[in-house]
Amino acid sequence: MNQNRFFPYIALAIGITALSLSAMFVRWSDAPGPMTGFYRVLISTFFLTPFFLRQQKILEPIDKKYLAIPLIAGIFTAFDFAFWNSSLKYTTAANATLLGNTSPLWVALFALFFFREKLRGIFWMGLALALAGAALVMGSDFLTHPTLGIGDLMASTAAIFYASYQLTTQRGRRHIDPFRYMWLVGVSATLGMFIINIVLGYSFTGYSTQTWIIFFVTAIISQMIGYLAITYALGHFPASIVSPHTDRSTHSDHHPGDSSAG
Repeated sequence: MNQNRFFPYIALAIGITALSLSAMFVRWSDAPGPMTGFYRVLISTFFLTPFFLRQQKILEPIDKKYLAIPLIAGIFTAFDFAFWNSSLKYTTAANATLLGNTSPLWVALFALFFFREKLRGIFWMGLALALAGAALVMGSDFLTHPTLGIGDLMASTAAIFYASYQLTTQRGRRHIDPFRYMWLVGVSATLGMFIINIVLGYSFTGYSTQTWIIFFVTAIISQMIGYLAITYALGHFPASIVSPHTDRSTHSDHHPGDSSAG
């Protein structure tokens, strides 16, 4: 394996690890899940701004015809966070996790029928392992509470938006470097989350010192490190390879009533 091929694998591993920590951070927060998601993307975008400006100076300008791709991906991210976080108020963690794990299935369907991609055996193997692992960990609780309701519909919808983000990013990263791509996604997601929180009537202030620390920690680790690493990997791997390894099984330690960011 040459060096250029090795780095994407390292980035994927780092991204998976960073994303898997997000649930732990947000469970300590006393803010609503969509609000935690808002500050997660807002703070990370602010910290990425110097890198964005530096890339703007040393790299070729981004072709305007590709600018819409990260902006659309940001909207998908905002709705993913909003639906996933909200689902945990209306359903069990087991239902939300298992239904959230369907994102690789949506990636597969979109890739097969819309983008005509040929999915290799490694995708189906990764998908089977991801779903089997989630079912093994959460399956007993899911069987105890098998009724599907509004929370389950929200979790399933979040999975569609997460799959849409991955497929959009796979294509956008062919034309835009990871730092500038993530910054544009962050700007779009921040605006989307701001509007969502306004509509939901959540307060942007009045949180404890611990919660503000958590906002910064999840912004740096889960968003900057996690999403940037996944974004880099998606510039080298198809979404059908990345998706089974970065699905909602990383959030399996949520509990009913948690309003945490994905």
